[in-house]
Amino acid sequence: MDFVIFIISMSALIYGAEFIIQQSEKIALHYNISHFVIGATLVAVGTSLPEMAVSMSASIKGSGDIAVANVIGSTIFNIALVLGCVFLIAKKVNPTRDLFAKDSAWSLFPILIFILMSIDGKLNEVDGILFLFLMGGYLLFLINSNQVEEIDEELAKERFAWGKTLLLLAIGFVFVVVGADFAIDSASNIARTFGVSEWVIGLFLIAFGTSLPELTISIKSAMKNNADLAIGNIIGSNVANFTMVLGVSSIINDLKVDLSANFFDIAAAFIVSLMLVFITANKLYNKSAGIALLVVLGLVIQNSLA
Repeated sequence: MDFVIFIISMSALIYGAEFIIQQSEKIALHYNISHFVIGATLVAVGTSLPEMAVSMSASIKGSGDIAVANVIGSTIFNIALVLGCVFLIAKKVNPTRDLFAKDSAWSLFPILIFILMSIDGKLNEVDGILFLFLMGGYLLFLINSNQVEEIDEELAKERFAWGKTLLLLAIGFVFVVVGADFAIDSASNIARTFGVSEWVIGLFLIAFGTSLPELTISIKSAMKNNADLAIGNIIGSNVANFTMVLGVSSIINDLKVDLSANFFDIAAAFIVSLMLVFITANKLYNKSAGIALLVVLGLVIQNSLA
């Protein structure tokens, strides 16, 4: 029964996030907010809503391992799985933006700061506030770099109605919050039933599920030859996951982080982030790079099952 509840709750998370992203975009379009602001504040942050809801719920329930593992796992899945699939599926990946010069560093900054914060074995309220400051710095960087994201032209053609928009926004938030609550309870029960640690559950089951919005948006973008949005979404989502998700969660409750016990997974998250820097530096936007990323994902799965 817990498996059924888990699948339903993850579906609610994903659909809820989709409602919030679409309706927020309509509001932005209604007030003539630039394409860049829509992409920077809604696409990357919006696809991180499931991670945020799950980690906040886990923090409130005292399941710190799930909260942290969710972010580490999402980082691995976003880069190794999502970007790997983008490179394998897209006929041609040729970003117009210089991702190495402008964006790649932001795939490393959050995880480096996370490791530094975790040396004392926990993330506390001060760490959470500093993470939120880092998110502010990232948004300031995006504004100064004049990043532009594409929007859904079909949404732009639709008539704007406050009543419908607010209703769907409310439904979206309910789906995300309730879905996260049930996802944590069912995942914890599954972990206890099979004798699996909450870290492994968070790293795989929950992280994979909450990465589905990024996977969907990035693959759709790649199919439309919009590599800038696909890769930008992944980098932005990873920044949001560390800064907003862990930031808010650690403000709610201190989060314990065992660097030695979870060294392999944290190292894997750092390595795939570093690989993204090398890929953008050398413009290795091809199937070979996709295979290399999926190899790392395979190693992470093998290590967890061992």
